Amino acid sequence: MAAYTMQRKTFVGLTVAACFIAIPIAAQHSSPVAPRAAELKAAVNAAYSLFKSDTSGKNADYIPYLAQVNSKLFGIAVVTTDNQIYTVGDIDYSFSIQSISKIFTLALAMEELGPSKVFDRIGSEPTGRPFNSVDAVVDMPTHTGNPLVNAGAIATTSLIAGANADEKWRKILEYYSKASGEKLKVIDEVYRSEAATNAGNKALAALLVKYDRIYSDPLQAVDIYTKQCSVGVNVKQLAEMGATLANNGINPATRERVVKAENIPHILSSMTMAGLYDSSGGWAWQVGLPAKSGVGGGILAVVPGKGAIAVFAPPLDGQGNSVKAQKVITYVSQKLRYNLFSPDSVGLGVRRPKGSGEQAKRNQ
Repeated sequence: MAAYTMQRKTFVGLTVAACFIAIPIAAQHSSPVAPRAAELKAAVNAAYSLFKSDTSGKNADYIPYLAQVNSKLFGIAVVTTDNQIYTVGDIDYSFSIQSISKIFTLALAMEELGPSKVFDRIGSEPTGRPFNSVDAVVDMPTHTGNPLVNAGAIATTSLIAGANADEKWRKILEYYSKASGEKLKVIDEVYRSEAATNAGNKALAALLVKYDRIYSDPLQAVDIYTKQCSVGVNVKQLAEMGATLANNGINPATRERVVKAENIPHILSSMTMAGLYDSSGGWAWQVGLPAKSGVGGGILAVVPGKGAIAVFAPPLDGQGNSVKAQKVITYVSQKLRYNLFSPDSVGLGVRRPKGSGEQAKRNQ
């Protein structure tokens, strides 16, 4: 079967690259539930057009580098489990992955230790507090809460095995690269900017020592954690990482097993409970997709069995989540009937009887 050719869309006032690629079905084990190409392209194009002029929110300013990123940058990527790829906007810009990295370090920790040991050492309870809360560490019975708040994420990073810091870091970066299907690297300016302003995370790590909830040298764990947050990705790479989770742990492009299938539910449940900081409950109510945001402006949402949506737009709301990204994912998920909690997401929605009016009544 011939591959689809690249298509380009020109939007009024702004020319952007938009491409749709479908790998031959025989080579990609086509998904029975992935969206049709026409539906996918229409939903993403409409979302881009609707929200590209939205100026709500502001860049994160507590990390100097992030404050300087162009707030008008905006890109969307969708990758399905059968490796259909659709992108629009600023798709080549490499931004820092930030807290989205937490889900992949969690995945690596479970690869090494198994989910039970990770759960026992990190926990999986929403804290009800800000992601960098000191009080949450003191008050939570587990003293970490879950792997997606900073304290839990630093503790998760400390679980990664290695003879030294370099070996641990190399393992984490290689794992991220496997998930994306491409070699990733740290954005050095982001790392230096964060390392100069991460006193709060050092304090959290020191507090974890008090409760025996960190499993390596605390300063080493913070430094590796800072590096992982500084990894650069573009929206297509990020969507590929999400599609790997959606595809039961197999990268749709490389066909390489990255995450053990039995670990996927644990990762997605953590994303559902704590992926959007203090907005996680509202997100589950309104959108119903496991997602993770980063203060760099990215949000990754996973649709199990179907694919992933990644959006990059730097301006954030008060909870630290990209404003445009939330709007785009909400719009696309509704158009494509993506909601983990809705039977309609697997084709069990309410169907109208054939005909309408009096004919419909006669058919009942």
